[in-house]
Amino acid sequence: MNPAPQRAQAAADDGKDVLTVAVAQSVDSLSPFLATRLVSTSIHRLMYEYLTNYDPKDNRAIPGLATKWEPSADKLTWTYTIRDNSKWSDGKQATAEDAAWTFNKMMTDDGAATANGSFVANFREVTAPSPTKLVIELKKPQATMAALDVPIVPKHVWEHVGDFSKFNNDKTYPIVGNGPFVVTDYAPDSFVRLKANTSFWRGAPKFDELVLRYYKDQDAAVAALRKGEVSFVAGAPALTPAQAASLEGEENIKVNDAPGRRFYALATNPGARAKNGEKFGDGHESLLDQQVRQALFMAVDRKTIIDKVFQGYAVEGEGYIPPRFSTYHWEPADGQKLSYAPDKANQLLDEAGYKKNADGKRVGKDGKPINYRILCHATDPQDKAVGKYLQEWWGELGIGVTLNCLDNVTDPWLAGEYDLAFDGWSVNPDPDFVLSIHTCAALPATPKDTGATDNFICDKRYDELYGKQLAEYDAAKRADLVKQLQSRLYDTGYMNVMAYPNAVEAYRTDQIESITTMPRQAGNIYGQDGYWSWWSATPAAVDEASEESSSAGVIIGIVAGVVVLAGVGSFFGMRRRASAEDRE
Repeated sequence: MNPAPQRAQAAADDGKDVLTVAVAQSVDSLSPFLATRLVSTSIHRLMYEYLTNYDPKDNRAIPGLATKWEPSADKLTWTYTIRDNSKWSDGKQATAEDAAWTFNKMMTDDGAATANGSFVANFREVTAPSPTKLVIELKKPQATMAALDVPIVPKHVWEHVGDFSKFNNDKTYPIVGNGPFVVTDYAPDSFVRLKANTSFWRGAPKFDELVLRYYKDQDAAVAALRKGEVSFVAGAPALTPAQAASLEGEENIKVNDAPGRRFYALATNPGARAKNGEKFGDGHESLLDQQVRQALFMAVDRKTIIDKVFQGYAVEGEGYIPPRFSTYHWEPADGQKLSYAPDKANQLLDEAGYKKNADGKRVGKDGKPINYRILCHATDPQDKAVGKYLQEWWGELGIGVTLNCLDNVTDPWLAGEYDLAFDGWSVNPDPDFVLSIHTCAALPATPKDTGATDNFICDKRYDELYGKQLAEYDAAKRADLVKQLQSRLYDTGYMNVMAYPNAVEAYRTDQIESITTMPRQAGNIYGQDGYWSWWSATPAAVDEASEESSSAGVIIGIVAGVVVLAGVGSFFGMRRRASAEDRE
């Protein structure tokens, strides 16, 4: 019998208010030039300022390190005014030179371009004429100039780094930054500890410390929330329906269920290859056939996945951009939609030349029965549950399925040693980055290198559309091009978006009195496009007499006193291989 939940201990032994967050991912790197996982990029938003930020109310671009930004008449030169009241945590002033150095390093060093190189691929020159003036010259128009999601690092610290492809930024503490928090300690696969930056220009966070604690077992993380050992649970990347249901109605616990910013998909291996043309990996040859890919996806019952696996905590997937981002969300036309139709799927496979043998097994060109290996995340129960359905549905097509559930899917994924894989990305308000990972430019230079590609897609028509949307400043025209990109991705059958999971998370109201969601109405807390949640979080009163009453009136919204400055331009984590773990 479980004891009654105890009050979460917000105060450490030294009297500091400490906010402990249970996360389901381990950090891949504390270097913003290398990190691809959602947990890591979320930490970087706390450590470093970006040129712009996003209004937590409506996602529009607002000032960050830059107070304003203006394009030239031809929109090929952008001038940013860098604020004069942002300091690095070692006391030095943050200047335009830091931003120019960051971008130039990414433009000239392949190692520094690993995670975010797509943002600077179109830059011709970046200069800092003065401490408060940054000038970026472009090769051609680029619509994402108010959505450059690149952490700006201190030049005086990073200029001493040798190999950017190997430096993980985890040797010296505290790590110098200018964001709302400063990293003071880190243990791989265990925790990251941050302290409030009292000199942060927007104002110091209300909690003195923030600890992100990694839990491989999410049931253990939920149990820790009940006991008050952690204050917040994000899930993997969301709580399962069973976990959420078990927490509903618990004293001093609030479950936040909001439309998510990510998609959940099944990705095929279209034939791993590098930019130099060299092929590698061992993906099944049948998946090179578009007709086969489409047949497989016509044998996936999305409604069952929503009802049985997500139990209603998701909406049915179609396009690449979740409906939360209504400007760019796309849905297939009636004649285009690959609806659940197993009979039609069987017919397509027959037409593609993959017939059944006497045992009812479909055979490949080599005469052997087809058996697809699907990469799945060992810590994600949804992967395993959907995998069992795939074994059933595709088994009826005569195709075998082997689930390869691993703690680390990165190595076989990068090596192209898989047939299909469960995939997922957290999408930003501006979709450019999540679209860029499917371009030919994102492929690795050679099989030994790491590219920004998601799953080795390289399609000329897709690339043409991608280039057009990137150069289109007219918002409506650009949105139409983004929808055409999604249509192309859908038709090629490389990606099957099955669901848009809700952001389901929970926290203790006897430790966190108020916290900002994004968007402010019905938004998420963990993994935001900004630092609003942890920066705004207010500790609950410690007064024992008022504990019960204070826990009942939890406020979700931007804390009083926050001034959101207006900005111009367009709007935009996720990240790479890790977003498969939520990859953001």
